[in-house]
Amino acid sequence: MTPLIVLLLQVGPMPTTEPISPIPDELYEQRERTRARQNAYVEVLPPTSRLAQCLTRTRQDPGGAASEAEAWLAAASGGERGDAAQCLGVAQAQLGQQGEAAETFLLARDATPGADHRARALRGGLAGGALLAQGDPAGALALLDAARVDAQAAGGEGAAGQDAILGQIAIDRAIALVALDRVDEAGAALDTARAALPENAQAWLLSATLSRRIGNLDEAQARIERAAILAPLDAAVGLEAGVIAAMSGRDDAARKSWRSVIDAAPSSEAAATAQTYLDQLDTP
Repeated sequence: MTPLIVLLLQVGPMPTTEPISPIPDELYEQRERTRARQNAYVEVLPPTSRLAQCLTRTRQDPGGAASEAEAWLAAASGGERGDAAQCLGVAQAQLGQQGEAAETFLLARDATPGADHRARALRGGLAGGALLAQGDPAGALALLDAARVDAQAAGGEGAAGQDAILGQIAIDRAIALVALDRVDEAGAALDTARAALPENAQAWLLSATLSRRIGNLDEAQARIERAAILAPLDAAVGLEAGVIAAMSGRDDAARKSWRSVIDAAPSSEAAATAQTYLDQLDTP
């Protein structure tokens, strides 16, 4: 057994690049999840609505958006407070202020009328995602479970984007459940994510990683192939594809995957990880 296979069997890919890490603490990854969830909701907002405009600004100028949302929240009343707090929370998350973001998203959820299950699900899910980024999977799971109930209730409202919100919540639930060593439940959550978001590469990537971790390499291969079709240039997909290939004894395929990561972005952290794997694979 090569040193690389021993390493992979013990710990999997390096913690800084593991697609489904025990506790997802990388700011970039959390920002991407935050964008995906808020996009699932903003798509059904009138483009001229104040919330839609504020959320757009969080992508371009999160500091400015935070100041704008704080002033909006201070002057808002009733349900409008939920909109203002949602925008402020997204801006805080973009700035790396995950603890503050979690509290603000909960404020947004609690300011939302109880009958608006879709908005409550989104905002509760955002709060859970912020706690994940802060390293609190148990707290995150409690919020995500509540958000899931709201997302399921929203199905009867005929709300556009309900599947997208439910799928994003399921992805974060899976990450939290893995961190809590509840692997079977994590698998079920990813089943939900793939059903709700069949074109979401992250859902397939995380599913492949989980299948690989429990030793089902055939299933892992099928799922990483799907992820690669959906996101052929994604470095995390290339790294995971190589890991699965190496653990399946297909060294040439592993080399090809990892070299593609290096070729795509030679100076990236993912490329450094891929080179480490290649060096280990070729160590006698």
